Amino acid sequence: MVKMRPIIGITMGDAAGVGPEIIVKALRSNEVYSTSRPLVIGDAAIIRRALEYTGVQAEIRSVSDPGEGAYECGTIDVLDLALLPEDLPVGRISAEAGNAAFRYIEKAVSLAAAHEIDAICTAPLNKEALQKGGHLYPGHTEILADLTGTDDYSMMLSAPKLKVIHLTTHVGLIEAVRRITPERTYKVIRLADETLRRAGFRQPKIAVCGINPHAGENGLFGEGEEEEKLIPGIEQARSEGIEVYGPLPADTLFFRAVRGDFDIVVACYHDQGHGPIKVLGLEAGVNITVGLNGGIIRTSVDHGTAFDIAGTGKADEGSLLEAIRMAVELAPKQNV
Repeated sequence: MVKMRPIIGITMGDAAGVGPEIIVKALRSNEVYSTSRPLVIGDAAIIRRALEYTGVQAEIRSVSDPGEGAYECGTIDVLDLALLPEDLPVGRISAEAGNAAFRYIEKAVSLAAAHEIDAICTAPLNKEALQKGGHLYPGHTEILADLTGTDDYSMMLSAPKLKVIHLTTHVGLIEAVRRITPERTYKVIRLADETLRRAGFRQPKIAVCGINPHAGENGLFGEGEEEEKLIPGIEQARSEGIEVYGPLPADTLFFRAVRGDFDIVVACYHDQGHGPIKVLGLEAGVNITVGLNGGIIRTSVDHGTAFDIAGTGKADEGSLLEAIRMAVELAPKQNV
């Protein structure tokens, strides 16, 4: 049996930003091609222009189907939607570019749903341009949830030696605690387990952070939030055979996870999970959307469109390389 390299659909993002540049820089890497078959979903003319900005030497091949790709280093395969003019201004908000960025994601989702690609990796879009283009979403996650008809999803962050999945994210701390319920705790634990199993983990070890200092220390801290909001969900997951631990004190849990005691940590709120990841290195962090219907995996760079340096060739491709690597790691494993 031979393991196939997964096809990773890389959406071009906002063409007026640094997305095209970091894509061509990332795709000069032999390692990317040794582990995956990268397919750019965007505009071939814009990717070709990015070669001029960066000095990268590569052949751009326009394809109409993932099966047509060569997937060899030195050749960049582009599923060419041909939505934009080659002379689109860089570094400026554009309704044209915002609409195109949406269309690239839409195409990627349809390919993933049809199992023609194995995971999606997104270059950054600009929210203002997106909305000027007629698509009223806060960002990628909401687009993906809408296109896949998904209600229950979660943000996962990954860095070398640490994965974190969140019960809540972009809400205030008091609201975050209010939103944590046994049902949400159980669902996120299950999402973590399912995601890692699809990625090849036989029995993922999952640890849940406490809400309060020392995970409440048997009622000494807080008002019983661990007992009310976390423990019933943990016990339900455990009763289904999921290997889950906690709630555990967050001040030592992340150290233990990095040491290798656990495969993933469930964080209760934004800063509890984001802080440890970013201490490990901003350039290494990858944002992942899990729980999308159809088992679709999406990874993303952890930076924006950087209009101020777009077109200069200065943008660093490190975060995109990490996002591609994580897409490969989390893509459903197939043998043929």
